Amino acid sequence: MVWFLRRFFKNKENSIEPVDGAIPQHVAIIMDGNGRWASHRGLPRTAGHHAGMVALRRTIRSADELGIKVLTVYAFSTENWSRPKREVDFLMRLPKEFLRTDLPELIEKNVKVVMVGSADGLPRHTREAVDEAMAATAQNTGMILNFALNYGSRAEIIHAMRDIAAKSASGLISPGDIDEQTVDNHLYTADLPDPDLLIRPSGEIRLSNFLLWQLAYAELWFTDVYWPDFDRRHLLEAIEAYQNRDRRFGGIKL
Repeated sequence: MVWFLRRFFKNKENSIEPVDGAIPQHVAIIMDGNGRWASHRGLPRTAGHHAGMVALRRTIRSADELGIKVLTVYAFSTENWSRPKREVDFLMRLPKEFLRTDLPELIEKNVKVVMVGSADGLPRHTREAVDEAMAATAQNTGMILNFALNYGSRAEIIHAMRDIAAKSASGLISPGDIDEQTVDNHLYTADLPDPDLLIRPSGEIRLSNFLLWQLAYAELWFTDVYWPDFDRRHLLEAIEAYQNRDRRFGGIKL
């Protein structure tokens, strides 16, 4: 299906002019560069994370307006636990703060909140905030906002392999029948399409243990802009780059 890309001109009214173009169904974003954004301004890292939350709010609104069906954001990785406790504690409070202020708007816009990752180890207040948002939006049918929270792709794949192995050992799955779809069905993202487009701000060019299986054929787009400065213009740049890619999925066009 072809959607219509609405280009945002940077002016005081943010007027929108429709432009034909295929919109990626699923966009995944590694929200990177918060700490460096703060350091360059002589601010504590926590200020950068808070500014990153504002950027997330902008991006959710833009993605919804553009007709993106799934927006997955890398909110906290399994490796992030190694950061200083003060920073980790702050990051664990952000979901509650964000959802407390933004959940009414998400409900109004028919956005469905889901999460991938392990709830084990998350503070109770973080789990409760996410659970409340998922319950409140469970019947929504609009854009899916997927938080990758306490998420690591290798841990996800190991979890899937263990589940498949257990079912195989009990006779529920024949080893010869295990295929890509079997693995897909046992990942945290089983109910979601694979990402079409990955966006990573901050100038880093790596996946950082994010959706390694699911990103096999995604288009990758990197920018030097730090996440707190990421806005509609950058999202549009990424989508325009996506539209100019020739997606062959390993084949050729005759």
